[in-house]
Amino acid sequence: MTEGSSWTDSEIIHREDSIMGSGHKDNKGSSGPDPRSSIGHHKFPLSLSHGPKEIWKKGGRVFSVLLAINLVLLACTLVSGGAFQEVKLHDYDVFFMLTIVMVITTAWMLFYIFHTSKRRNAILYKDSHAGPIWLRGGLVLFGVLTVLMDVFKTGYYSSFAPLTAIKIIYPVVQAVFVIVQTYFLWVSAKDCVHVHLDVTRCGLMLTLTTNLAVWMSAVTDESVHKAQSKHPNTTHRTHGMRVSSDTGHCDSSLCHVFKEGYFLLYPFNIEYSLFASAMVYVMWKNVGRLIEEHTNHIHKLKFKFFRGTYFLGIIVGLLVLMTGTAVFIVYEVKMNSPEKEKLKNDLLGMYYIFNIACLSVMSLIAIGGSIVYRFDKRDMDHHKNPTRTLDVALLMGAALGQYAISYYSIVAIVASPERDAISALNLSYSLLMIAQPTFQNIFIIEGLHRQPPEEEDKIGSQRKDSLYGLSYVNVNAVSLHLPESGSALPPSPPPASAIQTPSEVTHSIKVSKKAHWRRKFLKEISLFLLLCNAVLWIMPAFGARPQFDNDKELIFYGNPMWAAIVDICLPFGIFYRMHAVASLLEVYIMS
Repeated sequence: MTEGSSWTDSEIIHREDSIMGSGHKDNKGSSGPDPRSSIGHHKFPLSLSHGPKEIWKKGGRVFSVLLAINLVLLACTLVSGGAFQEVKLHDYDVFFMLTIVMVITTAWMLFYIFHTSKRRNAILYKDSHAGPIWLRGGLVLFGVLTVLMDVFKTGYYSSFAPLTAIKIIYPVVQAVFVIVQTYFLWVSAKDCVHVHLDVTRCGLMLTLTTNLAVWMSAVTDESVHKAQSKHPNTTHRTHGMRVSSDTGHCDSSLCHVFKEGYFLLYPFNIEYSLFASAMVYVMWKNVGRLIEEHTNHIHKLKFKFFRGTYFLGIIVGLLVLMTGTAVFIVYEVKMNSPEKEKLKNDLLGMYYIFNIACLSVMSLIAIGGSIVYRFDKRDMDHHKNPTRTLDVALLMGAALGQYAISYYSIVAIVASPERDAISALNLSYSLLMIAQPTFQNIFIIEGLHRQPPEEEDKIGSQRKDSLYGLSYVNVNAVSLHLPESGSALPPSPPPASAIQTPSEVTHSIKVSKKAHWRRKFLKEISLFLLLCNAVLWIMPAFGARPQFDNDKELIFYGNPMWAAIVDICLPFGIFYRMHAVASLLEVYIMS
């Protein structure tokens, strides 16, 4: 029997824990032979990489994923069924289900915060990539606005004569849930927890599915509200908002303020739920994770805004943002006025022209940034990073929603016999809505996978220290050993490769200047694209619906089919713009 095969199960598990630790070497006094030693002549057993802990880690993940899938399907069934008049489901059924899961999730988050704070070894590592400060800051901002929305919603529901208890309880519970979850993610987003692994995975998946259920309910409410405002005779009903026969009860001015206020704040509630879902998913991936020190600190960058820029990107981006906001305000005000039919073509033309110009410039800028990356000498970052993996997946997945709407529009325009200027603008707009996210995703993914410029700066400082063959030594870091005779050791001459000639130094300075110019150019691109994506999020998130105002697709596909396509795909397109803003901010800092 060989030495490696004679190890007991306890020794195998002990060695698995030692090797998968934080990079510390095994204790020399530990039992069993050292697998890295050359005395035993045996390599580490291959079976350790698939030991009992690793197998149950996969099993625990599968169980929590199955729990999440069942909860999401239940929530989707109730939310979608409660949106239609023909289905014998009511809004209070949806509210009751969401209230129960939010109460359970809030209790679990409080248990997690209290338990991990009391257990000394509960959190052994922190993932420096997870929950960056700008992401947590955005979560806090959206959380505050969501709580304000719940205040308006509570006031709106309280304005009706027959009060329904669940409609008052639901926004109160949601406000408490948002406050607790915001604090939970602020303090725990970087945790790599190592206690109660399976319970923690199931709790995090419960939190994620709760946010997705709230997101589905908010998206359905907003879509039905928009459809009902544009087509009052549709067969939809909203959760919490009475149909046309009950709207007479809301006759006070305060009630109308509450109603308009909480529908105006819905986009922030939607984005809050998605931001929280993404952060919870990264926490779920980090449960039981063991992180090496050098990979954990590789991207600890200081957040200094506008440093190393020419302000060109921010100035042009702000001009686009202000122009787009003005176009959106004019479009919404005029499109909802009695003169809508007379001005519809002019308003659609204005909307399409702005978007075509903005998307065209964004596409060219993203292509230019990708070309600059071709000349960037920074190495690619191949370390394991769940946050970056999720960012890339969300960018690619969310863009599919806009792709789907664009392809449906292209087919309807090309197959229709009518040809006019609005159809040509719509066709150009749809094509650019496919091209621009594609080029932008390439630019963002390229930037997220680049190493930060810290190592390059270190190399540049070392080259400056060795200018013209002069070398500088930190005397505190040198250990001078004296022989027994007391005389110092003879100095050894520096290697020839360590001495740079003046021509090599001049070349390194030129390369450093080019890298500095590329870095500034990438920062300008990131800021410009960030502000452009912000205005492209504002327009659809706050009510611009050219898909319904331009009746070309509506006539071609019919009202039920086209409404279903837009209501399902548009929320993903809206989320893509907000997620692109967050990703471009990270690319800006990484540059």
